[in-house]
Amino acid sequence: MSATQEHNDKKRHLVLLGSTGSIGRQTLEVLRAHPGSLQVLALAAHRNVDLLAAQAQEFKARYVAIGDEQLKDSPALNQFPDSVSIGFGAAAIERLATLEEADIVLNALVGAAGLRASYTTLKQGRTLALANKESLVVGGDLIMPLANHDTLLPVDSEHSAIYQCLLGEQESEVSRIWLTASGGPFRGLTREQLALVSREQALAHPTWLMGPKITIDSASLMNKGLEAIEAHHLFNLDYDRIRIVVHPQSCIHSMVEYLDGSVKAHLGVTDMRIPIQFALSYPRRWQTPLQPLDFTKVSQLTFEEPDLERFGALRLALEAGRAGGTAPAVLNAANEVAVQAFLVNNCGFLAIERIVAGVLEQHSVEAVSGLEQLEAVDAWARQQALKLVSTA
Repeated sequence: MSATQEHNDKKRHLVLLGSTGSIGRQTLEVLRAHPGSLQVLALAAHRNVDLLAAQAQEFKARYVAIGDEQLKDSPALNQFPDSVSIGFGAAAIERLATLEEADIVLNALVGAAGLRASYTTLKQGRTLALANKESLVVGGDLIMPLANHDTLLPVDSEHSAIYQCLLGEQESEVSRIWLTASGGPFRGLTREQLALVSREQALAHPTWLMGPKITIDSASLMNKGLEAIEAHHLFNLDYDRIRIVVHPQSCIHSMVEYLDGSVKAHLGVTDMRIPIQFALSYPRRWQTPLQPLDFTKVSQLTFEEPDLERFGALRLALEAGRAGGTAPAVLNAANEVAVQAFLVNNCGFLAIERIVAGVLEQHSVEAVSGLEQLEAVDAWARQQALKLVSTA
């Protein structure tokens, strides 16, 4: 038996971080459609104990971690079988990536909290299926030296698309990548109109079903800026070779253009279970349980330039990416605080952009030297953002 066959036939153990969130729940849907494909070894969530316990019981997980340490004495913990080992806090979540039996860690944690888990996974020699884009936005300079083509598999639909378009190709022959954006629910609105949009309007994404934080980021186009920074690290491309294009139909998930003028595009239905499944099945492809894309019903494919004046969050993200060093960490932390403030109606939609810009203006960019430095920068940026929220 070849090494590849042995890898494919061996029952692999999955650690799923963020199992109760949107990506985590869809990951478990994929596993339900492919019973016996992977053994769930461990699950982690922030505070949804009821759902976490149900997941642990259904998938026979042996370990769970709960991020909120205040839940240590919760009566809801009685729902877990006695055979399940339960840990609490960020360190407990990170430790799941070090479990000896773990083969693949799918990191679907929200925000910068996922950075240490990604770093530890790769440091331990495990395969990282990465849905936590902030790991690379904040710590790409530390993460990428630990990774290779087969140990870091992107789960974001756009980066999964690019990854697949690059299979079998030479990196030196890539001219540029085209990162597609739906444009979100506010495409075409003026700045005056954007100032008046509500939380509910911002959460009504036209094509994708996602968690609230990423949905707001998609509405502001900050998400596309974060994805550009992620692509810069993942595919070793400078920002002049990363083009963002608004594609409202969300049918083309991204494209790679080569030196000879050829362009490879990845197309498919707008469902996150497709890139999740690819990351879990790689290097194989499993049968999809979804209805495939019917090209006879695709009436048009349109493309347009993003408007960096109307959607200033995207401009800020690209500027921070080009600045490099600690600038993306500041951008990300300030944005997380501002988005949360918007979600609880403590600031308006355009205030997200103003808060992020205000924190970036106060920051002196440094070269990235380690996790502790990035965590200190993250904490500082959050404090500054909270001050600006209070005056928004």
